[in-house]
Amino acid sequence: MAIVIVGGGHAAGQAAATIRQEGFEGELVLIGAETHIPYQRPPLSKQYLAGEQPLDKLWLRPEKFYVDRTIDVRTGITVENIDRDGQFVACSDGSIVPYDRLLLATGSRPLRPNLPGIDLNGVHTLRTITDVDKIRTDMESATHLVIVGGGYIGLEVASVAVTANMQVTILEMEDRILQRVTHPFMSAFYHKLHSGKGVDIRTKTRASEFVGNGRVQTVLCGDGTTVDADLVIVGVGVVPNSEVASDAGLLCDDGIMVDERCVTSDPSIFAAGDCTNHPNALLDRRLRLESVPNAMEQSRIAASNLIGGDKQYASIPWFWSDQYDLKLQMVGFSSDGDESITRGEPESHEFAMFHFDRGKVVAAETVNSPREFMVAKQLIGRTIDPASLSNMDVDLKSLVE
Repeated sequence: MAIVIVGGGHAAGQAAATIRQEGFEGELVLIGAETHIPYQRPPLSKQYLAGEQPLDKLWLRPEKFYVDRTIDVRTGITVENIDRDGQFVACSDGSIVPYDRLLLATGSRPLRPNLPGIDLNGVHTLRTITDVDKIRTDMESATHLVIVGGGYIGLEVASVAVTANMQVTILEMEDRILQRVTHPFMSAFYHKLHSGKGVDIRTKTRASEFVGNGRVQTVLCGDGTTVDADLVIVGVGVVPNSEVASDAGLLCDDGIMVDERCVTSDPSIFAAGDCTNHPNALLDRRLRLESVPNAMEQSRIAASNLIGGDKQYASIPWFWSDQYDLKLQMVGFSSDGDESITRGEPESHEFAMFHFDRGKVVAAETVNSPREFMVAKQLIGRTIDPASLSNMDVDLKSLVE
């Protein structure tokens, strides 16, 4: 049996490793569009951007890992077509690669808004090593950075840039930063944090045009104001790379549709990671996630099932973000709650928020509180007295024993 994996990120790399770890000895090919072996993306907007992490420390596993396990890694190649009847993929280098089982781990790509000047030099999105290498080169001479979008990527980049003594402006079209992913209290906390470091955060402000003569010089906002900029990073969300699946007739809707076993509408084709729209029995709904933990766990399930397993994916999503010396860790979605409490003092930069829905813990957000986060993951779905969680005299471990 031949297995082909399409993708070069966390899901693809983990799936290849799991397939070999579970004893599959047949042909295993991994085809990645980038010129690098599978690597970690979270450090790109943090340690790698800051020059604190060398390139070879980004690899999920060293090249020798794939060689020793006879995993045929083909980089710098895109899959242009899936022939489901013939069970092969056609690649950009002209090669035809047959498969018995196919795993799509194609990930996602940054959304590039159709704005005037988006193609000027100095205007970037951030998703790949190549993206960050270009940004780092521009940062050597730039002094005014404008970040379009106040999500994780934007705030992480802001923390690196401010530390490098750049002037930073964030333009966020919504009412608050992190609006899509955190509770309003946490948004306000991080707004105050960044403002205190000198970041100019402008909410309810939309970028409408990038202006310059070959290179960006100014950002024009929807309200008519302008912001000086010799470097712009656009971080306004991502779109799933599902086109090759859709073109092959696979069912897609905001991602490649899979079931709880990571199987697509074709039983010989599986999908995992950011590109999927998948069911989550614990949340009782379908969703598409931009999450490294999801990509890793889902790819393990897919890999096992590719070689005959019968596992089902059902995990509560969790996320993290490093900004300055603070680690924000989240499990579940605060928007699912109807009541929230705080444990600890936000002023100390070590605290947690727990979110409830009809008495059950549905989500938690923690800042520099790894112990609270670990316990929070175990409390999801349990009915807990909110007063006991907010009381610092109560040992959290006692609530899960």
